[in-house]
Amino acid sequence: MKACFRLVLSALPVLWAALPAFAQTGSTTTGPDPREIPVPAIHAPIGALPGVKDLPTHSELPDLFTFANGKKVRTAADWRRRRVEIRQTLEYYATGQIPPAPGNVKGEVLHTEPALGGKAKYQLVQLTFGPERKLQLHIGIFTPTDRKGPFPAIIAQTAEPPGGPRLPQSPMGPNQGKGEDVLLMVGQGSSALGIAPGMIRERPMPTAEQVAAAHQDVLSRGFALVVYNNNDCAEDTTLREPDGSFTFRHTRFPAAYPNYDWGILAAWAWGASRVADYLVTDAEIDSSILLITGASRAGKSAMIAAAFDERLIGAPVVTGGGGIGAYRLAGADKSETLDMMEKKYPNWFSPNLHEFWGQREKLPFDEHWFLALAAPRLFIALEGDADTISLPAAVRASVDAARPVWKLLGVPESRLAVHYSHHPHAFTTEDWTAMMDFVEKELKGKPSPQNFDRKLTMEERAAAVAEIQAHNVPAK
Repeated sequence: MKACFRLVLSALPVLWAALPAFAQTGSTTTGPDPREIPVPAIHAPIGALPGVKDLPTHSELPDLFTFANGKKVRTAADWRRRRVEIRQTLEYYATGQIPPAPGNVKGEVLHTEPALGGKAKYQLVQLTFGPERKLQLHIGIFTPTDRKGPFPAIIAQTAEPPGGPRLPQSPMGPNQGKGEDVLLMVGQGSSALGIAPGMIRERPMPTAEQVAAAHQDVLSRGFALVVYNNNDCAEDTTLREPDGSFTFRHTRFPAAYPNYDWGILAAWAWGASRVADYLVTDAEIDSSILLITGASRAGKSAMIAAAFDERLIGAPVVTGGGGIGAYRLAGADKSETLDMMEKKYPNWFSPNLHEFWGQREKLPFDEHWFLALAAPRLFIALEGDADTISLPAAVRASVDAARPVWKLLGVPESRLAVHYSHHPHAFTTEDWTAMMDFVEKELKGKPSPQNFDRKLTMEERAAAVAEIQAHNVPAK
């Protein structure tokens, strides 16, 4: 995963189906380096499921419609039961087990101010929840004032809401972001960002007026915008403690649930659900239309949130490896693979995923399972036609394999969509426009010129990359 991207603010035994087989490509090693320093095990409540040595090898995408006991899913009622199996499998192998909803989210409005010349309102809200209600998350809510609500809301994992606090940060891992195996090192963190342990990183914070102006199109179309910093849920660092445990498990939300082995992405997704807990109580918000978005690593967590929380509509952007695209297809043309993710960012995922490094064809799931859990809700994968870390064929395989669930549930398969904007690994105004167009088309019947089922070819991607590179060449 590239360390940064351009974010424009306006901007079990498992049975297998006879789906297309995919050859293993893109792996540079056959498994984890034996020199890795072990991570202490966490014995989560979910218990133990079969490990890589006990699972069969299958090149096909795992079947969504076969129960663990071999029976077939034939009805909507069957699917509800199958969803339970699928989620358990994903939590164990992919995300780590996530704590249950705390059931005690409370919000306090700390500050209110007008924006856009009185056409919008901004509220800074402090959420408290969790054990003894000791956990906090600050969110910023922008709503239109020139029309009557309630408003559909877009929840964006971006940065601290204007006026919100900045939390102390842990340093980056000693070899984080260098393309190296992060489990080979334990010790002092990297000073690449100039962060010492417990330091609050100083950087400019946009005002409420600036954020509202950058997202004026969102508000003018009658959507509310909700922003928060996903790193306030779990710290995105590969730093490890002397005992080998990841530092992120000792701060933020994971510290309150030490018996759960959830990775960072799952903690971010859990945070999105706590935001939803509050929004469904806000009379100005249409709780039936809550989108969750984010780009790159935050796009992966948006995908997880939409899969696991039935109140959310997924709109993840440029998710790369561990996101929309099927693991079994990834690797061609330098696209991100499971192996790359487990080498650089194993802390994003379940600890049980690491042993599948080099053995992805033994995975008892693939990424289309996350998409399938979103049915029958809307879900749109927002991709860049010049984003080289994501393989179009892997994205298409996941979408095509998941769509039959929508059909089974009696809703149009068009509710699972994929859209390509013209950009590399980025989150731009095109993506914001596409997600709003998609929602209004599917839920309100508004026509849109957008193609929400584009099958991007490698030739088209190569042309998009060349065109962008040509425009980015510095003048001599």
